[in-house]
Amino acid sequence: MIADLPFTLAALRQAYATGVSPVQVIEEAFRRLDATNDPGIFIHVARETAIAAAKELGAYDGRPLWGVPFVAKDNIDVMGMPTTAACPDFAYDAKSDAFVIGKLRAAGAICLGKANLDQFATGLVGVRSPYPVPKNAIDPAIVPGGSSSGSAVAVAHGIATFSLGTDTAGSGRVPAALNSLVGLKPTLGALSASGVVPACRTLDTISIFALGVSDAWEVFEVAAQYDAKDAYARKFPKSGGLSSVQPTRIAVPDAKTLETFEDIVQRDHFHQDVKKLSLLGCEVTEIDFTPFYNVAKMLYEGAWVAERVAAVGEWLTAKPETLHPTTRAILEPGLKLSAVDAFNGIYRLKELARECEEALVGIDVICVPTIPHFVSVDDITADPIGPNSRLGTYTNFVNLLNMCGIAVPTGPRQDGRPGSLTILAGMGEDAMVASLAMAMESGDVGATGWQRIKPDLPDPTIGEDEIGMVVCGAHMSGLPLNGELTDRGARLVRKTKTAPKYNFYALAGGPPKRPGMVAVAEGGGAIDVEVWALPKSEVGGFLAGIPSPLCLGSVELEDGTMEKGFLCEGAGLVGATEITKLGSWRAYIAK
Repeated sequence: MIADLPFTLAALRQAYATGVSPVQVIEEAFRRLDATNDPGIFIHVARETAIAAAKELGAYDGRPLWGVPFVAKDNIDVMGMPTTAACPDFAYDAKSDAFVIGKLRAAGAICLGKANLDQFATGLVGVRSPYPVPKNAIDPAIVPGGSSSGSAVAVAHGIATFSLGTDTAGSGRVPAALNSLVGLKPTLGALSASGVVPACRTLDTISIFALGVSDAWEVFEVAAQYDAKDAYARKFPKSGGLSSVQPTRIAVPDAKTLETFEDIVQRDHFHQDVKKLSLLGCEVTEIDFTPFYNVAKMLYEGAWVAERVAAVGEWLTAKPETLHPTTRAILEPGLKLSAVDAFNGIYRLKELARECEEALVGIDVICVPTIPHFVSVDDITADPIGPNSRLGTYTNFVNLLNMCGIAVPTGPRQDGRPGSLTILAGMGEDAMVASLAMAMESGDVGATGWQRIKPDLPDPTIGEDEIGMVVCGAHMSGLPLNGELTDRGARLVRKTKTAPKYNFYALAGGPPKRPGMVAVAEGGGAIDVEVWALPKSEVGGFLAGIPSPLCLGSVELEDGTMEKGFLCEGAGLVGATEITKLGSWRAYIAK
């Protein structure tokens, strides 16, 4: 029954393959929303728009997020929907999609609406909103976590497969810990900020909530495209995807500087997580975490409070009555800061960052508790500031140091509350962090009761009894001919690109439609490909099914390595359409 269908990517794809329609899935998503009886999750519910989008999808076309329901935090523009940043006086109707929203929709995803948040993304508790406050999906007595509260709760209830939050001080990680989710916070600049209401423009990033690491990573791969119009965007090479955990050198806070604010259960659970890391073959080193705590303090002292004031603008100076009282109390001190204060803060951060670098010599990854302890609704009612500040203990320093990170569920604590570990690394190491997170994820899948199923991670090495096979079209994962590989025991090794020396064509004929890749002496482009490891015993049977004009040759990849793979004979280009500029077969079939 669709009412029992897990809204994971794997389960949805299987359901669609057996005849379930996107309309049924979207209608079920809203049935689940209604059943939660929580008016605080969404600020804007796009029921009719989402169902119409599901009807317009037509037949399955191979796009990676085809028919997948998602939610956007209400400081991210979705065309045709209001953007409020949880400030009704600020609200405007978005005339276009944020860059990332556009990429997700182009991949087939369907937006269910806009989720609640701490006003202007200022807070880690999720209760600083003039709208009804979302309830924590695991335990309503606990705060939902902010600022991306509604985004996290929607996924934790299984209403959406994934959601978008934003993360400046930990807003993509704290709600994940409090609702037993994965919270992926990418390297700054990996996801475009175009169409996002800023909190701290220099530190903001869109983040991704999902029920599992693999789902979060797939969404990230779709969304992580360079946006030349975003001045803070960075170009990153394709990572090759997630892989089995390799020996990793990990730093954790030492006994003296591990801070859990007398939450002994949290401390003990973190120590259990560290033991699991050791069992995975990781080398664990304890370090003095004081430099990182000192960086964390900088976020709400000085320059970056002033930057938040710059983002809010006239709503703080001309219309202070329109702000949530706690939001206003946090931001008003920024009005007194000077340019000199800002520069002194920048200089101080540089000094502290150097101390952190020295502490991490010889280290690949940092692992910390995502939150130091739990905060109840009663706690934050009694003290709106203190508990919120403590929730940022292990999150506030991350974007100031431009680290990537992912919060991952690690099973229940001794008292039954969800455990969560955050794995952090330097700029651009997102795949390494997510691979380690996948090895650690366990426990409840949000509040859904669904079984956590972790996909097998690809081994990046090709065995002696295997041969590497580069595919660029219908044989790629999720596309019509992929079964010709998987039925022969082939396994995906990595996703990558070719060297920039190939012309790419859509060949005449079909079905199925087929691409042709031709090596050229000059010009050409880099083409998205997958490398599969095919048992040598199956090579003959596989090659026998390759029709002319396709042939097997040596393909040069972007890292300079060579693998066997599909190429096309020149004679087969009669009637073909060149699609080199698209750089991807998936991009072509999605047109």
